Amino acid sequence: MTGQPSRELTRRERAAIRRLVTDLCANHDNQDRLCLPLDCPCYMLQKWWTGSFCRYFQEAVLPVDPALESAITGEDTSLKQKTCPVCGKAYLPTTSQAYCSDSCRAFARRKSERERKRRIRQNQR
Repeated sequence: MTGQPSRELTRRERAAIRRLVTDLCANHDNQDRLCLPLDCPCYMLQKWWTGSFCRYFQEAVLPVDPALESAITGEDTSLKQKTCPVCGKAYLPTTSQAYCSDSCRAFARRKSERERKRRIRQNQR
């Protein structure tokens, strides 16, 4: 959170946070509803105000939902998004990631290798 004043979360934001935590958070135990590293109830499921968030949630889980991330943090996440040159899907890159998935990366690699080998064959004639 970058200097934005704390505000109450809306019902939709709380529901989206709950859904993300229960579905995607690797630290959440669905059976006991506990945060595994802290061995206590998950902090994010009891969240009513913006402000401090679980670091793992903010770095690993929240970027999955760019609309929720921009609503909570107040930062425009669309500037961080890239478009995959193979399939055209928008995604949030990690480091210098050029493609949205491994299958798109493999497709682009095969295509560039085909073109390179075609140029080599044409130069040998």
